[in-house]
Amino acid sequence: MITYQPLINDSASLIEFTRIYLAVFYTFVAGFYTVRILYKNSNTPSGVIFTGTKYCANWWNHFVFRFFRAAIWLVCVVRVFIPATDNYLGIFVPLNTWPGVMLGNALLTVGFILTMVVHFNMASLWRSGIDPQGPDELKVNGFYAYSRNPMYLGVAAAQLGFFLALPSVFSLVCLLVGLTALYRQVLIEEQHLVSIFNTQYKKYKELVPRWL
Repeated sequence: MITYQPLINDSASLIEFTRIYLAVFYTFVAGFYTVRILYKNSNTPSGVIFTGTKYCANWWNHFVFRFFRAAIWLVCVVRVFIPATDNYLGIFVPLNTWPGVMLGNALLTVGFILTMVVHFNMASLWRSGIDPQGPDELKVNGFYAYSRNPMYLGVAAAQLGFFLALPSVFSLVCLLVGLTALYRQVLIEEQHLVSIFNTQYKKYKELVPRWL
């Protein structure tokens, strides 16, 4: 009788695969965003990055995102060359098994894909931070007909995916701080949109949920 072995039959294989996958994934994300922002800045006179006044809430949210993105990328790359780095991350061993890690990889990938699809769908309307002169129109179609923050929803899914793919004290801190900064940014942007579109945005809020 022929028996079939599963493609992933032990946690160790998937964990080692994920070690490399996370390093490649975050290196790609860093490169993608760098190239994309340089391209959009070259085609947008006012630029597309708006951090606001130094030490304001918007500025702090940007700082937190940049800091943790860099920290995550660095840790993921170092782990490939120095596996013993895991000893300092506070790995949650019971969670570091194939069902959770596999789900983490899937969420990380799907979250990033959703973020990129929404990003390209927004086209010239996309900005990082709050543009004091914009946006010129309120985006209410496409993904925005189902969620007021589909891009941030993708980011949140990816953040949760990272924690599951590398369950540890380090990734848990990244998740909690990241979700907090994300939520704070959403509130700031909602206030900004109300100040620009007023009644139109208030009606939009009544029809479409903040997340899902």
